[in-house]
Amino acid sequence: VPSHDSVGVFDVSHMGEFMVEGDNALELIQSVTTNDVSKLENYQAQYSCMTNENGGIVDDLLVYKFNDKKYMLVVNASNIEKAWNWISQHNNQSVTLSNVSDDMALLAVQGPKAESILQKLTDTNLSEIKYYHFTVGTLAGVENMIISATGDTGAGGFELYFPAEKAEHVWNAIFSESSEEVDVKPAGLGCRDTLRLEMGFCLYGNDINDDTNPLEAGLGWITKLNKGEFTASEKLKAIKSSGLERKLVGFKMIEKGIPRKDYQVVVIVTGK
Repeated sequence: VPSHDSVGVFDVSHMGEFMVEGDNALELIQSVTTNDVSKLENYQAQYSCMTNENGGIVDDLLVYKFNDKKYMLVVNASNIEKAWNWISQHNNQSVTLSNVSDDMALLAVQGPKAESILQKLTDTNLSEIKYYHFTVGTLAGVENMIISATGDTGAGGFELYFPAEKAEHVWNAIFSESSEEVDVKPAGLGCRDTLRLEMGFCLYGNDINDDTNPLEAGLGWITKLNKGEFTASEKLKAIKSSGLERKLVGFKMIEKGIPRKDYQVVVIVTGK
């Protein structure tokens, strides 16, 4: 997001969305994710991940709870098919799964002024939506929009889920609110990458993958080993007990530059 008076709009419609519905929806999600879904309130979101049999990360994702029988999972675009197959093959409880990824647009409106811009387009009181909570309302004339106080930039703002055919309309409505006081700019994934990196947010394929477990990735805070059994929970308990062999760490750039995946890190030792 370019400045403190600006708003960045990211088109992240490539992300995947799965609806999980039925009497055993909670049980299914609990069995394949590391975080404790039972702690969610209605209209609250949760960051989590799915692990494979070895404890590696199948995908990191968001879990949205509408009610006890209806949830939405938001997965990474590159993992839509893999994540869908993974949860489907573990669905032995007659839970209804729907892959609505192609039908849903997702715009992330981020930055300190994001709320003031979006508030002009909706009667929903955005200030009442707590961090990692959401509501369903009308924005820019589009009904039943999921308005979520989430985002992968650390700059604050909202993510908007709505029918794909309304994408151009909503995009134009947001940019129509740009002014000298608040400059609304389109922002790309390269910008999003540097912002999430500064916050220490993981990016699948860069920092985490099928061979990385959540404990060594610094995601122990979303790995609730006392919640009951989930995929590879016993292996993760053993790893935690025996200690980590490797750990994801961050470092500070001393000059301007953008660190990218697979860049070499050179350690210069001075003195004795």
